[in-house]
Amino acid sequence: MIDLSAHGLIAPNSPPARPAGPGTVARLLDAMLDETPDRLALVGRSARYTVAELDAAAQLAASTLSSLGVQPGDRVGVSLPNDADVVVTVLGAMRLGAVWVGINRSLAAPEKAYMLRDAGVRVMLGDSTACAQIEALRNELPELTDVIKVDPGTAENPWGDLMADAEPDPVDVAIDPFTPGAIAYTSGTTGFPKGAVHTQHNMLMPGAVSAFGGAYPDDAVLGVALPLTILNLIILGPLMAYQNGVTLVAMDRVDAVGMAEWIEAEQISTFSAVPAMVHDLLSHTEVEQSQLRSLSAIGVGGADMPDAFRRMYQKRFNTPVGTGYGLTEAPTAVTVEDPTIKPIANTCGKALPQVQVHIVDENDQLLGAGEVGEVCVGPAIDGPFADMYRPMLGYWNRPEASAEALRGGLLHTADMGMLDGQGNLYIKDRRKDLIIRGGANVYPAEVERVLHESPDVTACAVIGKPDDRLGERVVAFVQTSDGSTVTAESLRTLCIANLALYKIPDDITFVDDFERTPMGKIRKGPLRDSTSAT
Repeated sequence: MIDLSAHGLIAPNSPPARPAGPGTVARLLDAMLDETPDRLALVGRSARYTVAELDAAAQLAASTLSSLGVQPGDRVGVSLPNDADVVVTVLGAMRLGAVWVGINRSLAAPEKAYMLRDAGVRVMLGDSTACAQIEALRNELPELTDVIKVDPGTAENPWGDLMADAEPDPVDVAIDPFTPGAIAYTSGTTGFPKGAVHTQHNMLMPGAVSAFGGAYPDDAVLGVALPLTILNLIILGPLMAYQNGVTLVAMDRVDAVGMAEWIEAEQISTFSAVPAMVHDLLSHTEVEQSQLRSLSAIGVGGADMPDAFRRMYQKRFNTPVGTGYGLTEAPTAVTVEDPTIKPIANTCGKALPQVQVHIVDENDQLLGAGEVGEVCVGPAIDGPFADMYRPMLGYWNRPEASAEALRGGLLHTADMGMLDGQGNLYIKDRRKDLIIRGGANVYPAEVERVLHESPDVTACAVIGKPDDRLGERVVAFVQTSDGSTVTAESLRTLCIANLALYKIPDDITFVDDFERTPMGKIRKGPLRDSTSAT
């Protein structure tokens, strides 16, 4: 059992009410096992499972992790492509009471190692590349006991061998749904990511709401193209699918042609994507529209949507694309537009049934309609999901950040916004300096920290440059020491060695000096103005 205070976490003021449904992720498949055990539950590149087969695989995964010494509360890291093993391992970890830590494969080796070290991960499962990266850094990871390669369909698949040797008997662990179940790393303003800690109860709430509302017909097939190593995609993928009793497809390609092949082959009904992915899918010359006949809609989020994209979506699906607001700490969505009513310009829609949005001033006092303040999230106070939601438990091993984010029993987002008289949310300023590139969050401090590793860099500023397709691109302004011969290419090489590719600046501009505030901070407004004008 994890001592919350020892890890800088904050227990809810009171236990939440529980929605109908499985209660814990460990019991996620129970209803489907009783009602449709032979239904196709999971499709990946390497395997296809019925509900009964997926349940058995999850049991073996739990037994295998247990044989490696994983106990309730231990952290299990996963850095794998979208395939059946990601889903199997998260279900196995949840049955063991372990804490699942998704590690995006696109991250550079130092970024992966940082997360493993920060979370104190005991066992890591990864593909060949991730395992090789981490093995080279094992001396920096004293708590990591096992790095296990997962390579299905090949002769060298250590995880598959361990699973084959595992005892099939169920692991008998009592699961507390209100203790840590997963850590989701989110980029931080300090230059290092923070681990938002969620309970199994939190992870199930979005699926419970969708099941209550009958979000999916019985024959629906839910796809996941974005990385399942992102906790929000686990919540919106397998957890959502199995609470609704439908099939999940783990799509391992995000290019237009690859997505179209998956959609056609498995008759996928819907999936979540960022605008750039949908734009490419609907406009690529090698994608036949007949391949997309099964699609009823595509969930779009994670980036601003140009008007041209909105028109394209409306034409294809005969419905407006719905926007919303969400964040890793929620987890997932907080508000969403209703696509069945006339769109309201610039709104993110209304709060989902499990939450209530509050706007507060700098003293945490509630503001009225039309007043701009900090966006906060708490449990709904009425309706079928009243008092069921709870914010995250906090940030792993960051007590001050946890206390700041959860003060007053609400999740403080640090985003600025307002509510109108009908409860529609308007975001006025995303988290300070946040860049959203193709749906991926990039905090400038992360990139600036790496640029400062060059001894030639005396000051730098990273901002987002508007882009019609990606929403924003990452650009950097750099001031160097006198006599420096450092080049943009050498700085890009430094970034490539330490950051995920989507965080690498597309442009690096050298400047003689920066405009600064009286406190000496770089003014980024003029830099944004200069990029918007080009």
